[in-house]
Amino acid sequence: MPTNDPTATPIAGSAGPGPYLPPATQPVRAVVWVIHLALPLLGLWLLLAHHDRINVKWQHNPSHFWLIIAVAGINMILGAMISQASARRSDARLLLVSLVFLSSAGFFLLHGLTTPKMILPGPNYGFDLSQPVGLFVASGFAFASALPLGDRAAAVVLRSQAWLRGGLVLLLVAWGVLSLIPGLTPLSSKPPEQGAGLGGAELLGLVLYGAAAVLLFRLHRRRPAAMLISLITAYALLAEAMLAGMYHRNWHLSWWLWHLLLTFAFVFVAYGAHIQSRREGGTAGLFDSVALAATVRRVRADYERALEELVGHLRRRADSRVPVATRLAGKFGLTEAQAAVLDRAGEALANERELSERLAALVDLGNRARVGLPEDELLVQSLDRARQAYGDVRIALVSDGRVALGSAEYREADFPAGGPIRANGSVIHPLTVKGRLAGALRVPVGRTSQDDALAAALAGQMSISLENVRLYRELETLFRQYMSPDVAKSLLADPRTAELGGELVELTALFADLKGFTTFSERVAPGEIVEMLNRYHTAAVPIILGNGGTIVQFVGDALLALFNAPARQADHAEAAARAGLAMQEAAAEIVAEAPGYPRFRIGINTGPALVGNIGSPQLRGFNAMGDCVNVAARLEGIAEPGTVVIGQNTLDRIGPHARVRSLGELSLKGKEKPVHAYVLSGLS
Repeated sequence: MPTNDPTATPIAGSAGPGPYLPPATQPVRAVVWVIHLALPLLGLWLLLAHHDRINVKWQHNPSHFWLIIAVAGINMILGAMISQASARRSDARLLLVSLVFLSSAGFFLLHGLTTPKMILPGPNYGFDLSQPVGLFVASGFAFASALPLGDRAAAVVLRSQAWLRGGLVLLLVAWGVLSLIPGLTPLSSKPPEQGAGLGGAELLGLVLYGAAAVLLFRLHRRRPAAMLISLITAYALLAEAMLAGMYHRNWHLSWWLWHLLLTFAFVFVAYGAHIQSRREGGTAGLFDSVALAATVRRVRADYERALEELVGHLRRRADSRVPVATRLAGKFGLTEAQAAVLDRAGEALANERELSERLAALVDLGNRARVGLPEDELLVQSLDRARQAYGDVRIALVSDGRVALGSAEYREADFPAGGPIRANGSVIHPLTVKGRLAGALRVPVGRTSQDDALAAALAGQMSISLENVRLYRELETLFRQYMSPDVAKSLLADPRTAELGGELVELTALFADLKGFTTFSERVAPGEIVEMLNRYHTAAVPIILGNGGTIVQFVGDALLALFNAPARQADHAEAAARAGLAMQEAAAEIVAEAPGYPRFRIGINTGPALVGNIGSPQLRGFNAMGDCVNVAARLEGIAEPGTVVIGQNTLDRIGPHARVRSLGELSLKGKEKPVHAYVLSGLS
């Protein structure tokens, strides 16, 4: 039973601090409830304690007869309703609860039919025993219904339902025949003056009712519901009725009391069912709260599948002669008003999910505009993702100042103030890059109130993605023309790599310049100097980059390349050696075509160096500093044109693969100790 009580704490097992305390078990309400159940027992005690003055005898056979017939009839209807619910849900607990009411109502009816001087001429055993027997039989079903039946036990009960129902019907028919035919059995004979009872069986029934009420109350604590409270109260009243009936003072007020208790028990459940049916607008799920936990989970799963079906139909806006809510109403026994509410709720949920999916698509589109992603790939991926959330989205880019979408063409002037154009249930938004028309996006609208805003957001995100990918492409082209690709890639991927500072790295430095460049420059025109340098650098740069090197300086005819920085290379010394030899081969081909050109001389050295961004906050460059780089420059200075000179550290890293000629120990400028150098002639 839902509650708005602010004092109720969360259900056990949830994130709340304590167990759930349903409204019916709040302290004040619990006290009132207990008082209501205790009052009949107090009245019974008063009647029995003051038997002569209060517990008077009142015998009116017709009143008894019609009261019992009416109450038993109502209770039989209630039992049939619960039985129908048990069949619809295939639930063992509901089956057992229905047998509680059918058995107690059936024997109550037989008790009424055996009222003396109505059908039978006088008092009889059947009149005295019918109701105690009915209450005892019902107590067994009540106790079984309150047990936490597992799947296997529930299956056994359901498989036995024909036997249970058939056995109860057979017992009622046999009891009726034996009680209502005069002289046939002792049941239709006159009982003793003190009345007839069941002895110890009545005490057992009392215990079973009490245990059933306690077990159901524990269930109610975990799963509060109005019908559970009604059923708990009914079981408690049936126990009190059995207790009151044990005193066998026929026609006295204490005897009428247990009739009233039975009546109240039946009416209480019927009234609870009536209130809940009015609250829910129907009787389809009236007794679901009493069902087993497995049945409740199955019912909830059915409702979830039904709601998903409804949402799916609403999202597809599927055409059907019968609305999907109406079909589900027939499946679940809902009223017309409930079907209308379900339809509106499903549509609201569908719209909410559609909004969530579109917002998720916008986030995905923003994540797709990555560095280095080609424009065509970006558009294909973005369009596929947008169609999943938005429907039939179309996109086209500008060609010759026009955008062709289907059979229509649009120019920049066709979009008023840069706004969208409406056409046939769609909205067409311009895509802009740097404030100029770059394309157009067509998005279907009109299904929800947020469609226009979401379409505008999609167009804005697509424009940003398109502008980003083109900007990245321009920056990458520009960077790669002015710096090494490894440095450009690092900066584009993470601009923080441009911060001033460096790290100590073992690397191999390659210095190269053109021997005789100054003399050559004095005797030729400046244009020929530029042509010569471009030919050499055009040949050298691809060789260095192809071997994993990073060119960090062009100074006139000289260049500096680093290997193992910033990109790491395990064989950086050998890679630098391969690059130096290949550069000399390419230079030899150039000189063969232009005999007057100067020749490369190359120096290579390996060792630790400080690598990073060097300069100022306004202008900086990627470079390396250290003795390793200085020695490479000195080795390049002593190298003969067309040769590659390497240091001892480089040879050690290359190993026996290098074919070298030793130059011995050399005294280099700025070095206190001599440096052993070698002329590299090849790599095996």
